[in-house]
Amino acid sequence: MALPRENVQDYPRPPALEPVEERLSVMLNGIEIAATTRGYRVLETHHAPTYYFPPEDVLSGVLRPSGGRTVCEWKGVAQYYDVIVEPREELRAAWGYPAPGDDFAAIADHVAFYSGQMDACHVGDTQVEPQPGGFYGGWVTPNLDGIVKGRAGTEGW
Repeated sequence: MALPRENVQDYPRPPALEPVEERLSVMLNGIEIAATTRGYRVLETHHAPTYYFPPEDVLSGVLRPSGGRTVCEWKGVAQYYDVIVEPREELRAAWGYPAPGDDFAAIADHVAFYSGQMDACHVGDTQVEPQPGGFYGGWVTPNLDGIVKGRAGTEGW
C-alpha cells in the first residue's frame, strides 16, 4: 500500500503525536531488531516524521544506554542508546524519552532509530532514507513533499 502524500511544511509546530497504522521495522547486521504495528510518529514543521517503537517490540539486548542527553522543548530530556548486533556497534544510534511532556506521554520509554546507522528501516513496504544532516532522526519516505530540514542552511528554521 502506498503512503499518502504529505507536505512537511504542513506539519504543525508545536509538533503532533499520532499512532502509525503501517508496520515499522529496523534491520541491523542482517537481523530484524525492531518491528511493530503499535508505533507512533512525531510530526513537526519541516521535519521528516520520527518513528517510535514500544520497548517490548525491540529485540532484547540490542540497546545499551550511552552518554549524553539532549532536550526537546516539547518532549523533554532524551536518553541515547548504542545499538549492538555483534560484531557491529552503532554508537548513539537510537534514543527515547523516559519521561516526556504530557502531550507525548504515549511515547514514554519508546525507542527511535537513526535510519542512516541501520541496514534498513521501513514504513510498511517503503524503505526510508535518513533525514539530512547529522542531528535529526526523521525517516524520509518518497511520499513527502516540501523542504525537509537538516541540509546546510536549514538548521535554524
